[in-house]
Amino acid sequence: MRILVKQVLSILERILLRLDEIYEQGKPIMSELDELKAKVAASITAQESARLLIVGLKAKLDAAIASGDPAQLTALSSALDTETTALSAAVVANTPADPAANPAPPAPAPSPATP
Repeated sequence: MRILVKQVLSILERILLRLDEIYEQGKPIMSELDELKAKVAASITAQESARLLIVGLKAKLDAAIASGDPAQLTALSSALDTETTALSAAVVANTPADPAANPAPPAPAPSPATP
């Protein structure tokens, strides 16, 4: 009976050790998952901000057209230029560089050997 208990305890100990290994292996994955979740949330926030900007500009455009006042259309055009510039700058600032877009220059050819 004691031998059986020792065998069961030994098996349980190996199981616990393996579970600890699995847990430790999962830590980096969970960290990467948390980072991915944060990136998705930031992307959704940026998309929603862009959507709200477009909706707001449409409402201003509709109001300017309805007023029949060319000055309001000119002001709206100026505001649209400003918003476009700001949005473009934000997109550029928050878009990671594509390493393929700027490949490293080729290594120089070896110089010929002199005899």
